[in-house]
Amino acid sequence: MAWFDAGVNLLDSRFDAAEVINRAKEAGVEKLCVITTHPNEWAPAFALYQRFPEHLCYTIGVHPHNAKDVTPQHFDELKALAQQEGCVAVGECGLDFNRDFSPRPTQIRVFEAQLAIAQEINLPVYLHERDAFEQQLALLRRYMPSLKGGIAHCFTGNAEQVKHYLALGLYIGITGWVCDEKRGQDLRDAVVHIPLNKLILETDAPYLFPKTLRPRKRNNEPAFLPHIANQLGEYLKLETDKLSNCSYANACELFSLD
Repeated sequence: MAWFDAGVNLLDSRFDAAEVINRAKEAGVEKLCVITTHPNEWAPAFALYQRFPEHLCYTIGVHPHNAKDVTPQHFDELKALAQQEGCVAVGECGLDFNRDFSPRPTQIRVFEAQLAIAQEINLPVYLHERDAFEQQLALLRRYMPSLKGGIAHCFTGNAEQVKHYLALGLYIGITGWVCDEKRGQDLRDAVVHIPLNKLILETDAPYLFPKTLRPRKRNNEPAFLPHIANQLGEYLKLETDKLSNCSYANACELFSLD
């Protein structure tokens, strides 16, 4: 079985990219999407892609936590870099009203600017949302009809929320959160409503180490994606190879990869 980890923070300082990629390959994870969250990650993401073009693709964008750091010049840079080889989506972008690391009006402005850029250059959006669902949904309803698509990255919401996202045509990114018995019940209730042609697997590594995996490691890694799939397959009563085939194909479809 071949796997596609559609969300990895591979630029995180805790990672040696070459070692992580090698361990992923040994586990059958052949393709990784490298997430960017800040302008200072955009050039390193492209450089990393150039080192491992057969295994990587990447996003270009600004996480809502970092919206306060964005200047007008960054939008021009984002637009140009997002059209380079290997870039498959604009993001990680969205709204996060949980910690408010950036002021909410600034988050909204920076998010809307990224939606407009994705619209202009015909790329899907790579979405983050926390405690801002209604506000984010309102913006997406305005922009999604003219966007190439998108993914609700690391979805941890409930069944009602997933239905709204699916109605917009979004893919839904499922992580090891589904393995968390204490916090993951809403997600387990929601995943049964996701059609297989809209489900994409990801780790969000080094975050969200799957709680059911032993022995416990310090960091989550793409190599653990098959374990997440096994857990999800048991819950959905689906063969793991079917999840592998569907998730891989869906990621390729979303990112316009062969």
